[in-house]
Amino acid sequence: MSRRLLTFPCDGHTLVGTLDGPPEGGGGATGLLIVTGGNEIRAGAHRGMAELAARLAADGTPVFRYDRRGVGDSSGINSGFRGARDDLLAAAATFRAAAPQVTRLIGFGNCDGATSLAWWGREAGCDALVLANPWAVKPSDTLPPPAAVRAHYAAQLRDPAAWARILRRGLSLPKLVRGLRSIAASPRDDGVTGRTIASIAQWGPDATIVLARGDGTAIAYADAARRAGISPRTVTLDTGSHSFARSGDAAALEAAIRQVLSAP
Repeated sequence: MSRRLLTFPCDGHTLVGTLDGPPEGGGGATGLLIVTGGNEIRAGAHRGMAELAARLAADGTPVFRYDRRGVGDSSGINSGFRGARDDLLAAAATFRAAAPQVTRLIGFGNCDGATSLAWWGREAGCDALVLANPWAVKPSDTLPPPAAVRAHYAAQLRDPAAWARILRRGLSLPKLVRGLRSIAASPRDDGVTGRTIASIAQWGPDATIVLARGDGTAIAYADAARRAGISPRTVTLDTGSHSFARSGDAAALEAAIRQVLSAP
């Protein structure tokens, strides 16, 4: 296996990416393009993306990951995922040029990296997507999305230990009021929710959703998808870690990705 650092242009700036795979010119015809979420560098949280890339590359799958403008080693201004279209397209083109044997491109992203792929993956030439915890609902103020708050309170009400804690410590009235207001609030669409759900729907069977069961972002996405009446193929992992950092998470996430990579 080899690991190569590549630089490539994007709107007058220089982006940096990493290509993991067999020696130059080798490797399978299916490649994985990784898009990190938030302001994470291409190594991913806890180096999760770098380790995933190394394991897949050892089995012959070329993997490319990159830092968008203003993040990590890439120059420019970080304008968030809403401004990351050109970065994604430039990265996909660079990947194909560096690994010309790749004829089937799978995109994988977590959080708003997943949202970027849902929005612009077709333009980037992706054939299928693995979208982990897609960012679809913006939290309001200092509270998580209403769906996540509802799930939290429902879990608390089912837990006898939680009732015991309440009786011992008493209720925090301000916190309770904020939570109840969040539950009662109608979901807000700041231009992300509708577009993300519609984009995922358009991918049809070419999109696989991976959700961390206890993660607020995943819960909010699932609620938005239910409200919109879409039901893409979904794999739910029994973890509360948004970045799949708990014991067993990495293997479960990798299994879901490998299933898409190996599909005909």
